[in-house]
Amino acid sequence: MFKNLTKVERAWVLYDVGNSAFTMLACSLIPIWFKALAIGTAPGQISSDQATAYYSISISVVTVVVAVLGPICGAIADHKDMKKIFFTTAVACGVAGCILNGFATSWVAFIVIYVVTKIFYSASLTFYDSMLNDVTTDERMDQVSSYGYAWGYIGSCIPFILAMIAYILSGGLSEDLMWFSPKAGRIIGFAVTGIWWLAVTMPLIKNYKQINYVEPEQHAIRKVFSKIFNTLKRIGTEDKKVLFFLIAFFLYIDGVGTIIDNCINIGTDLGLPTVGQVVFLLATQVVAFGGSLVFARLSQKYDTVTLILICIVGYFCVCVYALTLKSLLDFGILAFGVGCFQGSIQSLSRSYFSKIIPAENSGEYFGIYDIFAKGASFLGSAVIAWVKLAGGTINIAVASLAIFFLLGFIFLKMADKQPMKNEQA
Repeated sequence: MFKNLTKVERAWVLYDVGNSAFTMLACSLIPIWFKALAIGTAPGQISSDQATAYYSISISVVTVVVAVLGPICGAIADHKDMKKIFFTTAVACGVAGCILNGFATSWVAFIVIYVVTKIFYSASLTFYDSMLNDVTTDERMDQVSSYGYAWGYIGSCIPFILAMIAYILSGGLSEDLMWFSPKAGRIIGFAVTGIWWLAVTMPLIKNYKQINYVEPEQHAIRKVFSKIFNTLKRIGTEDKKVLFFLIAFFLYIDGVGTIIDNCINIGTDLGLPTVGQVVFLLATQVVAFGGSLVFARLSQKYDTVTLILICIVGYFCVCVYALTLKSLLDFGILAFGVGCFQGSIQSLSRSYFSKIIPAENSGEYFGIYDIFAKGASFLGSAVIAWVKLAGGTINIAVASLAIFFLLGFIFLKMADKQPMKNEQA
């Protein structure tokens, strides 16, 4: 399949393979390691419900920080030759934070380092997504974007399996299997992920060249804020297609992000065996790989918006199904449903947004996009935390997310009815 891609397209796709390793770790072992440090009766430790709530709140903190920094960094990166510099810096800091996370000895230090790491991870994705206009053409965007998510899902399994082996051999499943300490297992898991992340990023750093850009201006930093304000004003008053899409995206991707970030917490709160949860999540990566390729093929025949709407309906059904969750089999069915649409809804949203924005300002626009995208789950995580702290079940908390997908469906239909800005002109 890589044979169908150019050299720079292939390098761009490989970064999805790299950063997805961290995403997979964040969805599986990181919550387990966090709760192992946090839950207990010793001084400084907390209850399981408190741990779930604090973890959800930390995700919300990441989203707020990214929302503030994303558009600013994106607008600056739109200047000639700046995008690669910002991208490389974000990756380097993210990888360093990932490796350092393994050495945390308290749950407070663990969650603080994780938040900082995820901020740099999210920042790298702002620049990465905005590179799509430079590495491929409008006609190939859906396909290339889908390939990124597809190979990201399957490629992330390699470092994850190594991290999982380290977790098992550190007594994660049984003390009878303990070859070394839990701390050593965490260090190995984070280190393998960080090294993999960096290694597969190198081709993009080497081959990427910024084609679309704006010329540097005097007092650029000061003008960035004015430029972002004018762009937001223009979107709000003139470009209704982008406005309605961003509202729709804000709603449905928040639901997607919340489910991804809290999948292990769902199983843990239901009292399901950890090994079963992780096995199903690993299988979900394979399902997501296949789902992304299927939608990549469909994107050559069907309208992008139609395919996104199908994914939204799929997620709506997943949320409603969560009300029935009781057993590990139920959890597996839920994970399968998520896998069918997870990569596709993200990749198609990314490519669709690339098509409706000015290419020379892609960094700035994707900075705004990133307010709602990477690290998404701000409102959804707040809903999960509120329901849990109020004494509700995880089933009700997940089912409550259905409203995000319903509203997202409505606003995306509204966006689709709006003409492109150049058509208005």
